[in-house]
Amino acid sequence: MTTVPPPAAPAPEPISPVQAAALRDGVLPPVEQVRPGVWTLAVPFRGGVPDATLSYVVEGTDGTLAVIDPGWAEDDELAVLRAGLAAIGRSVDQVGLVVVTHLHADHLGAAAALRRASGARIAMHRLEVEALRREREDAAANDADIAGWGLPAELVAGVVAAWGSGRRIGLSRAVEPFADLLVADGDVLPIPGREVRALWTPGHTAGHLCLVDEGDGLLFTGDHVLPRINSGIGLGGRTTTNPLGDLLSSLARLDGYGDLEVCPGHEYRFRDVVTRARTLARHRAERSHHVAAALDTLTSPTLFEVASRVPFSGGIDSMTGFLLASALTQTAFHADLLGRADEIRRD
Repeated sequence: MTTVPPPAAPAPEPISPVQAAALRDGVLPPVEQVRPGVWTLAVPFRGGVPDATLSYVVEGTDGTLAVIDPGWAEDDELAVLRAGLAAIGRSVDQVGLVVVTHLHADHLGAAAALRRASGARIAMHRLEVEALRREREDAAANDADIAGWGLPAELVAGVVAAWGSGRRIGLSRAVEPFADLLVADGDVLPIPGREVRALWTPGHTAGHLCLVDEGDGLLFTGDHVLPRINSGIGLGGRTTTNPLGDLLSSLARLDGYGDLEVCPGHEYRFRDVVTRARTLARHRAERSHHVAAALDTLTSPTLFEVASRVPFSGGIDSMTGFLLASALTQTAFHADLLGRADEIRRD
């Protein structure tokens, strides 16, 4: 018997009216000062995705700049970053550090080009570097998983292309060395005159980092906590732990940071990360409830059959490729955390 979680809280109100308006209107928000020496600028997605990454620029007391999540880049194009820095009277030449919260292309993509242009060091968690190095091996291993999911035959090729041997998890121009500085939980970033500390928050990816700047009252959350989006889990390569369990533990780690202004990787800045994190945890509890209910009803189901009983946004029938693969792997994570993975049949 499973317990239905209480209803989730509404999305938090935006701190930045211009970011909220831009999101509503489908346009890029302007460069905005968050604190003295801290700015946010938006970098558009590539590949036809109508969205943007919120990058953050933090100035050290020596005038050097740290860029948090420089966004996507194609063909080493840094025009948006250059224009954003120019708007605050700064330049790429002043960038000394590029901090990447996680390995996805909309956060990491421009890092290598920015390093080439400025000589900056790239800082990232060790697990993200390891995932980038073994992405081909992981993607090929995913093929074996996909073969056992019980997918309708017409969907298999698209899932293999997006999640299996055709997948590139970084989708970026990342090149070795992927990072010049490996950042671990609790490390203080080398930004002169500032104490910005790394908080390891695995779940979305294995080496995802949030960044805590208590002096300025800021919490940079990457994709760990967003104001309206429920970020996917296990999207950074194969892991030895359950990404759902990792996510729930990481969300609980935010309990002590409720007073900080949240600077997410997308959408808009907001307050009260604790309430939002608990809402995200409740969302996962709801998913677990539906997975458990499906397993209670079905006899020796395939993973696809279980996922078909989970009310994903739009429903499984509307999904193909990456979205479908993500939904199925999330279903598997929930079944595993429930201790019921052995009830699912591999075809």
